[in-house]
Amino acid sequence: MSRIGRKAIVLPKGTTVTVKGDKVVVKGAKGELDTPLMPGIAVDVAEDKVVVSRSNDEKQTCAWHGMTRALIANMVTGVTEGFQRTMEIVGVGWRAQLQGKTLVMNLGFSHPVEFTPPQGVEIVVENPIKFVVKGIDKELVGQTCALIRQYRPPEPYHGKGIRFLNEHIVRKAGKTGAK
Repeated sequence: MSRIGRKAIVLPKGTTVTVKGDKVVVKGAKGELDTPLMPGIAVDVAEDKVVVSRSNDEKQTCAWHGMTRALIANMVTGVTEGFQRTMEIVGVGWRAQLQGKTLVMNLGFSHPVEFTPPQGVEIVVENPIKFVVKGIDKELVGQTCALIRQYRPPEPYHGKGIRFLNEHIVRKAGKTGAK
């Protein structure tokens, strides 16, 4: 039984949720998002609450029940407040800068690495080693961070790489030297 799926989603002022066929559309101050409805899942919209229910107790339907409720709650949060992840670059001489909308990073390669964010994601460089990825779609913000992190993932010996702010990297001791 899904405990998450049974919780009602409270809608803030200025946010509307509509069900159009097999799609749930959420509109708010920052934009509009939609997600498909899975079979056996129903969404009921009251004045200021959204309730997700399921038609049966099959294992797959129970899983979709909680997932659908979480997706709708994330969309409501996204169109009202938005999501952001702060990332930092650790390494001597490594830095990031913005050229137009393109993030240009010097990561110790012989060439600068250029990353153009997808539609709906904005990157703000706070200082040369710290930048923020912002957007209304939580999944898209997380995927963008993962793509940026792939260029130089944090390594366990020196701790160099691109990481989330305040992320703890488990360090290894390395070689002990001559006997």
